Amino acid sequence: MPAKSKILYIVPHRFNRSPGQRFRCEHFIPILQHEGYETRYAYLLSKWDDTYFYKKGAYFFKLLVFIKAFFRRMYHVCIAKQYNVIFIYREAFMIGTTLFERLLKRTGVPIIYDFDDSIWLNDTSEGNQNLAWLKKTSKTDTIISLANVVIVGNEFLAQHARQFNSNVFVIPTTIDTNYHKPNPAFQQKEHTICIGWTGSETTVKHFMLLENVLLKIKQKYGEQITFKLISNNLYENNALGVKTTFWNAQDEIAQLSHIDIGIMPLPNDEWSKGKCGFKGLQYMAMEIPCIMSAVGVNTEIIEHGVNGFLAHNDEEWEYYLTLLIKNGELRKVIGKRGRKTVEERYSIDSQKEKYVRIFNELNTISPVKY
Repeated sequence: MPAKSKILYIVPHRFNRSPGQRFRCEHFIPILQHEGYETRYAYLLSKWDDTYFYKKGAYFFKLLVFIKAFFRRMYHVCIAKQYNVIFIYREAFMIGTTLFERLLKRTGVPIIYDFDDSIWLNDTSEGNQNLAWLKKTSKTDTIISLANVVIVGNEFLAQHARQFNSNVFVIPTTIDTNYHKPNPAFQQKEHTICIGWTGSETTVKHFMLLENVLLKIKQKYGEQITFKLISNNLYENNALGVKTTFWNAQDEIAQLSHIDIGIMPLPNDEWSKGKCGFKGLQYMAMEIPCIMSAVGVNTEIIEHGVNGFLAHNDEEWEYYLTLLIKNGELRKVIGKRGRKTVEERYSIDSQKEKYVRIFNELNTISPVKY
């Protein structure tokens, strides 16, 4: 490998902002740097841009964000030839054009394309529903075909990608088990049982799928039960007695440690089949027993009744929640088995050699001038 080989990361969000970016590429960066790579994180949206981009309305400010983002990304294209590998996460720009991916391809620098959702389907954030017409879901297939290598989070995504590119690798969404780990201060604690969920503003709608079930649990157990929702989006439900605990990197692990039972509800649709299960993996890494909807990769992560539970409907959600609430020893056993699963199959350590090998092999390709 040439000395000081360089990677240009083309990503939507700034460092430590997006869960997908954190779990798909950010925590591999120190490993790649240790292998001799230099990296540049070329993000699209600043903190100010974020404020307006996901807000309902605010169309004038969104136009400003769009213009700024266009010129920022054009600058990244101009410097791309200085790098040995280009890594694109999800898309280079927020609307339906593949202009930037095509321009990056013309530099001749090898491209790695990574995605972890069924992004060839239409799934627009709540704040941008009126602008959904600017999306072009088929762009994903074009980007796949432009890439030298495609990395995806599960086999469902890989099957789609292989229609457009033969060089596809499955690397599951991974957990840093030295960071996500049980907190002894919260173990063996005597308190009410906390049922918890964590996720971004685009997935709070999935938590809401369980509102009726959680109301039944609340009615059944009263003050014995509390609920925790960790997100960057405001949510309140007075009947459940829950409002958003706003996510931040400084106390992320402490907030997760309050949870006794982790939940990951999903609808049974094509979008959910592309999800990579990282909410559940976070709980499992911290020895928090979890219940996940029996959808997509969740059925590969969870061995039902062994390292977690899979629920198909509201009745099963209520049953398995009740089972874990009533049995503290079962919560402990399931939690420890979940942690072991993550260590063996979904940790950074279990995937890092394969990940680095992809970069090393791609880095031997000489740039092709178009």
